[in-house]
Amino acid sequence: MRRRIFVFITVFQSLLFLIHLLLYETWTYSAPTHERPWIAWTLGVLSVSFVAASLLAWRYSNAFVGAFYKVAAVWVGVLTFLTFAAVLSWIMLWMARLAGFTLDFHLIVEVVSGIAALIGLYAVLNASWTRITRVRVQLANLPASWRGHKIALISDLHLGPVRNGSFLRRMVAMLMKHSPDAVFIAGDLYDGTAIDAARAATPLSALSAPHGVYFAAGNHEQFRDDTKYLSAVAAAGVRVLNDEKVEVDGLQIAGISYRTSTQSGNLAAALDKLELDRNRPSILLTHAPDHPAVAEAAGISLQLSGHTHLGQFIPWTWFARRVYRQFVYGLSRIGGLQVYTSSGAGTWGPPLRLGSNPEIVLLQLE
Repeated sequence: MRRRIFVFITVFQSLLFLIHLLLYETWTYSAPTHERPWIAWTLGVLSVSFVAASLLAWRYSNAFVGAFYKVAAVWVGVLTFLTFAAVLSWIMLWMARLAGFTLDFHLIVEVVSGIAALIGLYAVLNASWTRITRVRVQLANLPASWRGHKIALISDLHLGPVRNGSFLRRMVAMLMKHSPDAVFIAGDLYDGTAIDAARAATPLSALSAPHGVYFAAGNHEQFRDDTKYLSAVAAAGVRVLNDEKVEVDGLQIAGISYRTSTQSGNLAAALDKLELDRNRPSILLTHAPDHPAVAEAAGISLQLSGHTHLGQFIPWTWFARRVYRQFVYGLSRIGGLQVYTSSGAGTWGPPLRLGSNPEIVLLQLE
């Protein structure tokens, strides 16, 4: 495991070096000579900032590490747009030369990079603007006690160095404002970095709903031992569904942890063990929409998931759509199963959103 982590960090850091080298060559190609040293030093420091901040965040939780990580995370997100700007600048230069035109390359770089930076700034602001998404869902044989009721889905808050207890308090306040009849938290409440899990989860104690509040662990809770996370969530008054089922007024509610759901065979076995009644409606709370066909075969009526972030920001949104296809976001269907995949309320890594929006989902059952 440590070897794989070391290899990943080495490859990722090498990629960051190459990208920053591209920016240096682009920004200094026709820049005045006196500007080049400070550009080199600045890009050199920024090229190692995110990996360094991430390693610190895994071990320490304090104001300095939090601030350092936020700056580094924002930079590595904006870096995506600046990289496209650099490539576009070179393409424009080569096309102009082929056409016999002379362009002020330095001016082109400044303009295109400026636009990229503004796009990055918008993406940062957009990531902090949580929307309420409303959806109607029809379930066969829905008990009268659930008809017309609202259930809330929230996922992927990623409490850690970027977002903390104050963010969770704001999300809880938004949820309670709409008085949901049940609340489902679909994993990745935590980011998996160093954190006082119990203190961070305290705002959940203000979360209540007539039919209950439920949580299923995501991959970020289960990078290592998930005990401290699950204990913290349970201590805040939330029902943790760890590969188990509860019945509430005739509706079956099942929760499968991420670790169990990654393999289709394990997921099928876990659902089979729950002995679900196929003649009654059921809701499956599981972090990722990885194996909807398995849930459909088990007779699940509605699956609630997150995990994808809808790619968070361009161009990763395109890759997310390629991987998860119809289940990447929103309400979709496979056979008798409906799946709602949320884009999540928080962010992982770069706190940017472009091509996706942070959300809390309110589903009205009919």
